[in-house]
Amino acid sequence: MNRTFAFALALAGFAASANAGDLGLDSVKDPLPDTLTWHGVTIYGTVDVGYAYQSNGRPTGAEVTTLEFNPVTTTRNYTGQAISTIAANGLEQSKIGVKVEENIGFGLTAIGKVDTGFDPLTGELSDGCVSLLRNGGVAPGQQNSNGDSGRCGQAFNGVAYGGLSSGTYGTLTIGRQQSLQLDGIAAYDPMGLSYAFSLIGYSGSNGGAGSTEAARWDNSVKYVYQYGPVHAAAMYSNGGEDTGMLGTGYGFNVGGSWKGFSLDAVYTKENGTVNLRDAKYDTSSVLLANITNNEAWSVMGKYTYDFGGGFKDEGPSAKLTFFGGYTHIDQTQGDNTATADAAGGYLVYTNPNYLLSTKQLDYVWTGAKYELPSGLSFTGAYYYEYQNRFNVGPSGIAGITATTSAGSTCPLGGASKTNCAGNSNTASFVADYAFNKHFDVYAGVAYAAVDGGLAAAFPNVPTSGANANIDTTVAMTGLRLKF
Repeated sequence: MNRTFAFALALAGFAASANAGDLGLDSVKDPLPDTLTWHGVTIYGTVDVGYAYQSNGRPTGAEVTTLEFNPVTTTRNYTGQAISTIAANGLEQSKIGVKVEENIGFGLTAIGKVDTGFDPLTGELSDGCVSLLRNGGVAPGQQNSNGDSGRCGQAFNGVAYGGLSSGTYGTLTIGRQQSLQLDGIAAYDPMGLSYAFSLIGYSGSNGGAGSTEAARWDNSVKYVYQYGPVHAAAMYSNGGEDTGMLGTGYGFNVGGSWKGFSLDAVYTKENGTVNLRDAKYDTSSVLLANITNNEAWSVMGKYTYDFGGGFKDEGPSAKLTFFGGYTHIDQTQGDNTATADAAGGYLVYTNPNYLLSTKQLDYVWTGAKYELPSGLSFTGAYYYEYQNRFNVGPSGIAGITATTSAGSTCPLGGASKTNCAGNSNTASFVADYAFNKHFDVYAGVAYAAVDGGLAAAFPNVPTSGANANIDTTVAMTGLRLKF
């Protein structure tokens, strides 16, 4: 087992074995303490495991999501095989972490947070990059689940930051942090970025403004300010080697809330983002990547209606929340050398000829969640993605005779190439029952379909004159433990 992960588990075990009274915790109403906290240091984590059926997919693999739940994926790894298997991370990424909040006087609080995602089925740290390497050169019908991710086996593949917070002057943090775009969709996705039931949860492209490896920014500084019901934020990263963004990036957010309404707008600009495709055909140690510059803006909102007092006006009340959002992304060719290091330090060969025109992605989503005082909740959601027709060049990667890059033209009346226009539609429903704040069980179903250029590279899709389309149905039930 990875030594960093083993140490983290041992640390969590030590905290859990400590006496709740010694930790100053109130556990009268809950069989488990509210938090595992000692002198401002809190151990937290999630374990999400279950059983899934998928009508069209691949067996579980090192993919961060354990299964390729949705066909919007760089590997296009759908061959008509039905899968019935133990799976994980259906509602939430399994993780373990530590956060710090310590009052240091002068109205300031020192804060910090580190966490790392892991696969509860194998004990490995989450590593999308290695999932591609393990399937390099393997025929599609023999591959297991794999896909690009900014979680690439780093000791802390989630976040790792520290800073200062003030009720008057706002919060300033530095380190590896979620992008403002990812912060936004996490708050406004009705499925809470679920891997199994949310398009924008499974695919990190929206959270990374076009590139999943840029959903979390290394070497970044973030400032957040709250004034009454209004908030604003700014973020900057200088990028760097061994990260998902080789160049600089910056973003801005403004939003507010009023009488149950909440609204946010986010703008993001990223330079030199890494978009992994697959492994180099003649080696198991080198990945292939397209490097892009991304620009995105989003508008997201929700409204929560509180039904008033609970049964006989006692206790909490039922709530109904409506969600909606829109994201527009433009991608252009980024500057790159022949080789670079992606997140986790993996060596990649880059394609200097990928985009000859702007690639456009548009996302629309909506949904509703009904929550009962009993702990039972029901959530329904719909997600739509559109890709425009764009022009690409030849691979340009030395030693690669075959390429997943499409030519620069699209056949009239057909959608046989990945650079053609295409659509994605996902609809899902989940029922969840929370026994308490630490443990819940869920069951849900999702249907996802892609067509045109978004489906063109899947195996067995006609190569010309055809309106390509691929779909899959996922049903999953599971349990989630949070501490």
